[in-house]
Parts: sequence; C-alpha cells; structure tokens
Amino acid sequence: MDAWLAGIAYHLPEHVLTNAQLGGEHPEWEMEKLGPRIGIASRHVASPGECASDLAFHAANHLLDGLGIRRADVDFLLFCTQSPDYLLPTTACLLQDRLGLSTSCGALDYNLGCSGYPYGLALAKGLVAGGVVRNVLLLTGETYSRLLHPDDRSVRPIFGDGASASWITAAPGGARIGACSFGTDGAGAGSLIVREGGSRGEPRRPRGARHEQGGGDLFMDGMELIRFCLKRVPEVVEQNLRAAGLSTEDVDRFVLHQANSLMTGRLRSKLGLDLARAPDYVEAVGNTVSATIPIVLCEASAPFRPGERVMLVGFGVGLSWAACLLDWQRPTMVGRAPTPPSPESPPAPLA
Repeated sequence: MDAWLAGIAYHLPEHVLTNAQLGGEHPEWEMEKLGPRIGIASRHVASPGECASDLAFHAANHLLDGLGIRRADVDFLLFCTQSPDYLLPTTACLLQDRLGLSTSCGALDYNLGCSGYPYGLALAKGLVAGGVVRNVLLLTGETYSRLLHPDDRSVRPIFGDGASASWITAAPGGARIGACSFGTDGAGAGSLIVREGGSRGEPRRPRGARHEQGGGDLFMDGMELIRFCLKRVPEVVEQNLRAAGLSTEDVDRFVLHQANSLMTGRLRSKLGLDLARAPDYVEAVGNTVSATIPIVLCEASAPFRPGERVMLVGFGVGLSWAACLLDWQRPTMVGRAPTPPSPESPPAPLA
C-alpha cells in the first residue's frame, strides 16, 4: 500500500520581531549587515503563554477544514516538538482532545528538530503503508524563542516560532511518499543543545538568567554545524538517490531545511543546484525548525508540476539528518492559517 501526502497548512504567531527592533536593542549586532547575510529580515515570536501546541492546533484546524476532513477520520496524530506543554503527558494527547479527535485515535510526540518533517513523513508512511491506519495527521510545532538568551547574537536573529499540519493518507492523490533515508551522530549532540531541564542536567533556570555554554538557554556552535551540514547533507542526498535508483538529474526539486540563507546557499553550491531547483523561504519567518520544509512547500511550490520528483532534506539538532523523496502530483497547499479574530483562551493547566 502506498502513502500519500495530500495537503499542508501552517500557522505563525501574530507577533513579529524585525531586524530593526533587534538592532535597536543591540546596535553592536549590526543587523543591517547580518540580516542580508543570513537572509532573514523578521521572524514570528510566540506571545507569553502561547505554546507550540497552540500554534499546531491552529495549523491543524486550518488543514482539516481546508481539506474538508472529518475529525473522526483521523486515525493517528504525530506531533514533532522540542517544546512540549509538559514533561508529561504527551502533548499529542492534549491535542487529540482539543481538536475533538476520536478516542480511538493514536497519538504520540517525537522529539526531533530540523530533520523532524522528513522523519515524520517516514513514520506516517510506515503506519499507512503497513496497513496499521489509513489516515495520519502530522503536526510540527516549536517555540524556540523561549530557549534563546536575549543577548545571544548567534541564535536570536535566526530562529522564529511556527507550526505545520500535514495530511498523510492511503487514498491516492497529492504526492506519493517514496524512499526515505536517515542518519544520526549523537557524538555531535553538544553542538546544538539546552543542557538544563532534563534528568541529566540541572533544573531549568529562569529564561536569560545566564548566558554561557551549559546553561538553560540554547547553545549553538555555528561553525561546527556548518561543517556537519556540508558533510552530511550531500551524503544523505546520495543515500536517498541510491535507495530510489536515481541520479541527481532525475530529481526536479529539492526542498532543504531553511537554517538560513547562508547555509542553504552553501548547500546549493555543494549540490550543484540553483534557486529554481532548491527554493528559499526564510526572509519573513526565520528558521522555524521542524516547520521550515512544509512552509516552503506551501509558499514556494507553485512552479512544481505533476510528475516531478521532489526531495525533502532535513538536518540539525541531534545531530540528525533525513531525506524523503516525493512523487509530486497535486497536493493541496492550504497555506497559512489566519490569525484567529478572537484568540481562543489557552487550555487551563492540568490539575
């Protein structure tokens, strides 16, 4: 049995943080030079009390309504996040209830970042193609802004918050999910890490309480990540091509995780691609972690034609990387969910 990606939607927080605002806070950052270099002019930032699950909830509603899908037809909910509502229970369980899905629906979180979307498509494909379920709602959601020290120039201009929703089904149509390839190098975990808050680390300290490697804020070794990406991304592309029995010339489009324009530009050069084959969509949203690839598909896939082959490539925290090949027909790009006119009150904390 095949599995098909039938539609995608996404949602961004209402609040926008511009380079001019960051430059006003930190003139020494020279945002007028840094912004064009990384290709990011603004990013959306969650409001106080707004969680990744809130963003995913709006993306999911927009997708289900846009595709005319009944809540009872959702057999399984996958939620990719590194910013869950609670240590436990699983945030996917909370979203099952909040979205009004059936209690016979499976639901689980998986903690993976920038490679999370291709991983999620592979997991959904396994459930559908294996005959376990017929329909999977794949959600991604992150509020990395909560993890960024306000004085850290290496991360704050890059990351934005956002969420996506995708519909994977056994019903033919959209884009058939083909070969999937993966890689992991946990030895590089310290290159992108929040050390506090887990069982091995110290208790999480107040946001911004200190700024140093090993603290409660996100630490990123940018140069090490560049070396990692330039090595591993071409490898996983080649691995995925071999799995499908294809060459680079057989793939019409590549959608790379949008780390920033500097990184994607270097990868395009390394892979011999141009913007037409590997589009960017990062300027107005920043690096939204696991939501970058579905956002690109929503906003930059208009030139894609039925019959084309599209390879999705994610890479980052873990360290982890993945590629997934799609046989493109005509999936529905529901697009960005509008900001609710009267934002719903967030769910009350669990008793």
